[in-house]
Amino acid sequence: MSFGALHRHYRQTDSTNLRARELAAAGAPHGTVLTAAAQSAGRGRQGRRWIAPPGKALLYSAILRPLCESRLSLLPLAVSVAVCEAAESLARGIRCGVKWPNDVLLAEGKLAGILIEARPQDGWAVIGVGLNLGIEPSEFPSELRETATSLGSDACPEAARRSLDGRLEHWLGAAPKDILCAWRERDLLLGSEVIWGEGSGVAAGIDDRGGLLVIAPDGRRRVLSSGEVHLSGA
Repeated sequence: MSFGALHRHYRQTDSTNLRARELAAAGAPHGTVLTAAAQSAGRGRQGRRWIAPPGKALLYSAILRPLCESRLSLLPLAVSVAVCEAAESLARGIRCGVKWPNDVLLAEGKLAGILIEARPQDGWAVIGVGLNLGIEPSEFPSELRETATSLGSDACPEAARRSLDGRLEHWLGAAPKDILCAWRERDLLLGSEVIWGEGSGVAAGIDDRGGLLVIAPDGRRRVLSSGEVHLSGA
């Protein structure tokens, strides 16, 4: 079944990811998509809240099954490329990039966030996406106004949903080498000085499992497989 063949839309809910996890646990099929005009408890990575004015963002969750554990490490990369392409289809002339592991940026502002909640033991995952569509700068919370952005177009959430359905269908079925190549072409950290909880270094791309390669000040190469990094001085 293709993404979006089964689609449930909420005028308001707490979290599309939470609703999708409940449906997945109850046996909902692959490709089931949930969207909402507004949500009260949307979440991003690291437990952050995801906030968007009603009707001005694509609030999207999809069920993926069966879940292939050998491809799990590339799932965030495939999804982020799909989100980039969906966004670009809605606004002419833009080019999105990705900040490891899966933030989607436009002109240095965060355009979309991705939260993947996987249950390998049960054979499914939920893909959550928040894509800012027509949010005005003044509508972002004050702490996000300097870092968040929106497409600034009149693209409607339904058009965005259909585009993302199709791009997920393509990229989640793509060969690993194609996913890696497409992600590397959009890598915004490459060559930049980054910091993380344990140290700092220069981002040197990703390995074939999607880990971030970092060259430490002593010249040693490290691979970060999870977590979050920040640009040095940002």
